[in-house]
Amino acid sequence: MSSFIMAIDQGTTSSRAIIFDKDMKSIAAAQEEFTQHYPKSGWVEHDPSDIWSSVAGTCRAAIEKAGLSANDIAAIGITNQRETTLVWDRETGETIHNAIVWQDRRTARLCDELREAGHGDLVTKTTGLLLDPYFSGTKVKWLLDNVDGARAKADAGKLCFGTIDTYLIWKLTGGKRHVTDATNAARTLLYDIHKGQWSDEILSLLGIPQSMLPQVLDCAAEFGVTRADLFGREIPILGVAGDQQAATVGQACFEQGMLKSTYGTGCFALINTGDKPVASKNRLLTTIAYQLDGKPTYAIEGSIFIAGAVVQWLRDGLKLVREAKETQPLAEAADENQNVVLVPAFTGLGAPYWNPDCRGAIFGITRNTSPNEFAKAALESVGFQTRDLLEAMQSDMGGKGDATLRIDGGMAASDWAMQFLADITGAPVDRPKILETTALGAAWLAGMKAGLYPAQKEFAATWARERRFEPELEAETRDRKCVSWQRAVNATMSF
Repeated sequence: MSSFIMAIDQGTTSSRAIIFDKDMKSIAAAQEEFTQHYPKSGWVEHDPSDIWSSVAGTCRAAIEKAGLSANDIAAIGITNQRETTLVWDRETGETIHNAIVWQDRRTARLCDELREAGHGDLVTKTTGLLLDPYFSGTKVKWLLDNVDGARAKADAGKLCFGTIDTYLIWKLTGGKRHVTDATNAARTLLYDIHKGQWSDEILSLLGIPQSMLPQVLDCAAEFGVTRADLFGREIPILGVAGDQQAATVGQACFEQGMLKSTYGTGCFALINTGDKPVASKNRLLTTIAYQLDGKPTYAIEGSIFIAGAVVQWLRDGLKLVREAKETQPLAEAADENQNVVLVPAFTGLGAPYWNPDCRGAIFGITRNTSPNEFAKAALESVGFQTRDLLEAMQSDMGGKGDATLRIDGGMAASDWAMQFLADITGAPVDRPKILETTALGAAWLAGMKAGLYPAQKEFAATWARERRFEPELEAETRDRKCVSWQRAVNATMSF
């Protein structure tokens, strides 16, 4: 009997494949980075061929590293960068343009126009989201309006739209399945999260034909089977969730009020609100945390566009470090008397500010400022932004949220950054033994559907903490630092 699950984790800067055994332990992984394209200021694109080749390549490499064959893989689970948008020809499978990445801000003016025309309330009430370039809907409209012949083809039913999960399933199944899951659908700006269907009203508003859209399934469902020639036999795809929702599942945040924060390229915090959507009064997002057996569980989410990406900027942009892990010793050696504050609004500010037009800024530089202070300010910026989110979430939940934050993602491995996170939020921060919770969430969805992994309650009981970071900063110092951060944010937005 096949007793392994393969999780595909298609992220913003790399693709990974991880093999999990019957005990949900990772036994092999392969990863491949790919090129980021910045054709204009505020524009971010990916070459679809890079995404596909990196996914197919890492899947084969992971199976080989594990010493397995396709016959050993019971099922595939997929998790993906959300909101990133692709449109392709239904007959040829060829994309009509590069993928427009979630960070891309090219539709900011369109969002402003729609908001000024009074459509903001409709979008928020229907989708739980805000009119912002972050989401897929306005990206699709841009493609139809700006790629030669695209609108005519779309109207003729010849084009498909999909987020990355949908595109990968299309490619893996040889074009036989055009499907998505509820969590990815909920991030498109086109999906009615209350009725569980695409919104005809918003589709009409954006001029997007219904024929372009994929079928929406549960997170654990029969999404199709891979082409036999890809890995040696057909393998069922049984689990799909957007990366932040997959991390929520992997962190076993199944109870109302449970809270997690994932630190990858961006930072995304979700709090489980149960079987009823909670409308945010603080410009956070209402979304679907996961959907099983046809029943959605909702969440409030706060999105920070730049988290781990600020460390990449130190490495690739400023060339202050050669590896991300070098930032911790630099931060530890920083001069405590220098108040250097970095607002990493490289592609605008996300929640709770939602300002797509502002750009990054750094304050408090002196003649003595060195790479140490830059590294410290970069790591601190992630903690400050997370505090902004958590304060807004607690307000929306009426103070009912869990005071403990479960963390994951690459940056969660930094003890210094996570201690500062606990210090600046004034709350305990729990790091699990398994940091790869995003891939684990996708694997569990597929493995549970395949009958290999335990049900929800039993799975939650397996969650284990590796370390708890307790707040150590005095309240007076914390408040002073937060005032300084708010001044820097306000100055950045006003500039």
